Amino acid sequence: MPVNVVMPQMGESIAEGTIVKWFKNEGEPVKKDEPLLEISTDKVDAEVPAPASGVLAKIHYGPGATVPVETVIAEIAAEGEAVAATPQPAAAPEATPAAVPKAQAEAPAPAPPAEEPFARELTPAPAAPEGEVFPAAAPVPAEPEASEAALLRRRSSPLVRRIAAEHGIDLAQVPGTGLHGRVTKEDILSYIEKQKAKPAAPPAPPAAAPTPAPAPAAPRPAPTVPAAPTFAGEEYREPMSIMRQRIAEHMVASRRTSAHVQTVFEVDVSHIVRLREKYKDEWERQYGVKLTYTPFFLEAAIDALKAFPVLNASIDGNDIVYHRHINLGVAVALPHGLIVPVIKHAEELSLLGLQRALTDLATRARNKQLKPEEVQGSTFSVTNPGPYGNLFGLPIINQPNVAILSIGNIQRRPVVIRDAMGREGIGISDVVYLALSFDHRLIDGAVADQFMAHIKAFIQEGRFSLA
Repeated sequence: MPVNVVMPQMGESIAEGTIVKWFKNEGEPVKKDEPLLEISTDKVDAEVPAPASGVLAKIHYGPGATVPVETVIAEIAAEGEAVAATPQPAAAPEATPAAVPKAQAEAPAPAPPAEEPFARELTPAPAAPEGEVFPAAAPVPAEPEASEAALLRRRSSPLVRRIAAEHGIDLAQVPGTGLHGRVTKEDILSYIEKQKAKPAAPPAPPAAAPTPAPAPAAPRPAPTVPAAPTFAGEEYREPMSIMRQRIAEHMVASRRTSAHVQTVFEVDVSHIVRLREKYKDEWERQYGVKLTYTPFFLEAAIDALKAFPVLNASIDGNDIVYHRHINLGVAVALPHGLIVPVIKHAEELSLLGLQRALTDLATRARNKQLKPEEVQGSTFSVTNPGPYGNLFGLPIINQPNVAILSIGNIQRRPVVIRDAMGREGIGISDVVYLALSFDHRLIDGAVADQFMAHIKAFIQEGRFSLA
């Protein structure tokens, strides 16, 4: 009996989804749990796995169709099994059956996009060594035609392909333990560790070389902008994506809802820079994660939110709703928009835990693997325009939060320094501007400035958990 593929319920408040593309064409074999199609909702973009193995016998709705949840959108049948016509529900808004173009169905899953600033864990880059903006991973080269067994073994997630590309590894050489030889994250990481453990080849005798030229400065991250349109006349039009429509709606609604006010503080982050330099290699070696600047700012914000819980609240009519837990929304820039995944119960996490959560959420946001509940329930948000080189940003509040913190670009600047004897002089320090947008309906300017002063003192006194 054919198995129905239905539009999934991606969250309690989500009533419909839009089909972005199908990864299979009608008549092609599918395996249970492999990605079958991509959908977009007003909360998150996600890949939908096949509910069963068999043949994709019938696609009822093609790309661009918006259908209610629980609607049958396709059927998977056993080899040679006939599929009866399935009546469509009368109330299926915008759900127009459409054929899936062969070219789209056969197109390979896209390689992960260049890791944009917040897509790489909100790292405030240029000013720091190694450029904390996560340089773009090299694309995985297209694989030549091979046997079905080899292709199955090479199948892997975008995360695994990115790790392989970063380390220059051919996935065909990695033993896979997943379904049908699928290379899992654990497989690739284990393979990398084994490669590191192999003795290095003896170095070649040194040869005379010209004096090297000074290393060029690390390039700034390329902005996430759409490709230039090809004009056939005086103007070019294209419809907004579902995500862009939702972003527009949410931003306008936030401006209409909250009384936006901003305050900006200059903060000396020399402690953060020194601590990161001291621990980054150890963390990568011991924990397998890159230590970025972002968790330091998050830890400072968490401490301030504990001291000023009104900034971790929300407004419901005439009630102030205080939240027991601190759920940090972290903005992630994607090539096609912006998403804000949430670190739940952030007050319970160490600096290492915050870094791991950032890395995980940013990676899965890029790979469209976030669940709806992972982009809901934030109580305070953080965004980071700093990697593009600006001084600071004045962001729009992420509803229903009452405040959002913006991290600017870390820069080395001349500053006035006072020694223990009270004498003043000019020195060089690592400095950043932190900006807070807050809802004046609930938060007074004095409270907002006290909150920011708390963050500044926490950072400049180096109260971090690993110090």
